[in-house]
Amino acid sequence: MKKNLFELFMGKLLAYPLWVKQAVYYRLFLNMQENYCERFIIKNSDGIFALYVPTLTFSGKTELWERKCGMDTNIYNFLRLAGEGYNILEISLNTFLSIEETAKHFIFCLEQGYIEKPEKDEVYAMGGFIAGKFRTGEYYLQNGSITIDQLDIAVMTQRRLDDRMEHKLFGKILVELGYITDKSVKTLFTLKADAKRRFILNYDIVPKSELVQSDKEMLEAKIHLLENENDALKRKMVQLLHLVRKQDDE
Repeated sequence: MKKNLFELFMGKLLAYPLWVKQAVYYRLFLNMQENYCERFIIKNSDGIFALYVPTLTFSGKTELWERKCGMDTNIYNFLRLAGEGYNILEISLNTFLSIEETAKHFIFCLEQGYIEKPEKDEVYAMGGFIAGKFRTGEYYLQNGSITIDQLDIAVMTQRRLDDRMEHKLFGKILVELGYITDKSVKTLFTLKADAKRRFILNYDIVPKSELVQSDKEMLEAKIHLLENENDALKRKMVQLLHLVRKQDDE
């Protein structure tokens, strides 16, 4: 990846006249209000998962360099871009993946010890929720919004409702118990749904797929093997044809 697509996009946006940027900012602010997250962005910008820059551990740097585990190319792309200082959003855009897919790489690398655990609980909780590692209650537990006792109460409440055939979504139960706000749940699931979408800033500069050296060598070896097998098959066909002609002459 030679270009940071998000930086290219932001460069164009910031080059607009101030009056255009004012209008864009206002419309975005209204949209953030509709999704109940404008306060979080202003007060907790360092807790936004999309803006988090993963930090490689020594193990992560070593694996990126040696590639002994032979993992998927997307994992190595994740580690490489993280090592270059890209945040989650930029990694997603520059690898043409959804935030959900990038979150899964984030959790995998975290569990393998390739990147350090974020200092902010919200970053880890949101990454895990988007990746499907945490369910609703676990997300709020991980980011410190509820306690383990409150989570247990909510679980038991849901079980009682299910026994009476009155099932309710877990987020709604947390709201009714007064542990979290309805706005928080709506924002959470809006983010979850949008995280599944692959977003392209500019189709003209979508990065082309690149083969890492190990993949390239493997494919070249397979091609060489097929060529040898093809040559051997040709020789056998010639031998068989020679035998058939010899039998006809007899």
